[in-house]
Amino acid sequence: MVGTSHADDAGIFRLEEDRALVATLDFFTPIVDDPYLYGAIAAANSLSDIYAMGGEPLYALAIAAFPSDPKVLPLLSDVMAGAADKAKEAGICIIGGHTVRDKEPKFGLSVTGSVHPERVWDNRGARAGDLIVLTKPIGTGVVTTAIKWGVAPKETENAVIESMLRLSAAAARAGRDAGIHTATDVTGFGLLGHLLEVMEGSGLSAEIRHSEIPVFPGVRELMKRRIRSGLAVHSHFPGAQWAHRRFGVAPVPGGARDNIAYQHAKVRFPPLFPEEEALLLADPQTSGGLLLFVPEDRAESLRKTLSDAGVAAWWIGRAHPMISPGMPRITVV
Repeated sequence: MVGTSHADDAGIFRLEEDRALVATLDFFTPIVDDPYLYGAIAAANSLSDIYAMGGEPLYALAIAAFPSDPKVLPLLSDVMAGAADKAKEAGICIIGGHTVRDKEPKFGLSVTGSVHPERVWDNRGARAGDLIVLTKPIGTGVVTTAIKWGVAPKETENAVIESMLRLSAAAARAGRDAGIHTATDVTGFGLLGHLLEVMEGSGLSAEIRHSEIPVFPGVRELMKRRIRSGLAVHSHFPGAQWAHRRFGVAPVPGGARDNIAYQHAKVRFPPLFPEEEALLLADPQTSGGLLLFVPEDRAESLRKTLSDAGVAAWWIGRAHPMISPGMPRITVV
């Protein structure tokens, strides 16, 4: 039913008239120092694709690439424990998997879920007039880069880790209860990239309000910092801070720059829109929130179901008809 043609979050395979399977796979290198948290975040990230398609997970398989270094290999058990606990929270088991040796650790899950064929949320399902709702702040790419560089404030780091650990199950169920048209999750292509996929798949455009888009605390301050790679952040030799300011760069992941380079032609920004803000909208997310597309007459129902489920939500824009081929897919106001 759904394959690779429209950049959807997962594949859908119909088994029977009233039953289909949802299948997805995701894995990545460590983004936090704690191996248990790394495994749990990787599991939550993989599970998110099932929820973004309107499905419920059934089971998962683990994928791990790990060094044979005796100092590193034992950490794999902690990674697996984090993933197993997160899977249990989602109501499923990790029933198997595969490991290979690799120089750099990588971990993730292949998750299979179920969905009714008539209730699939794919990238072609948005409709003109839909309100666009986001369920998590953005900025995880900047913060996880700052964590690797050793410059992330503890408060910011904790807020981002807590968010990445949070499953999108409750948000997806609230969306189903309210009768939304479709959804997607915000991951590697950033907010702009995943919104573009839905707009292009649905033949629509979108207007989003920059002031309404939530950002994790401390992210904008991090983007103003300049760090010289290879130079210890807390070096005390004379001139160290000058070297950072003069030759350093902000902790912005390379993926954000790659994303905006591709997306820029399809997005209209306000005059003199800061480059840092554009990069933030393209910042690749890990275990990011859902973008929900809800008709206006069901918006209050969605607002209530999200609130009752304890899910934070931000109403960031609206979908519009694509009046002419030359107009931008997304307008930021």
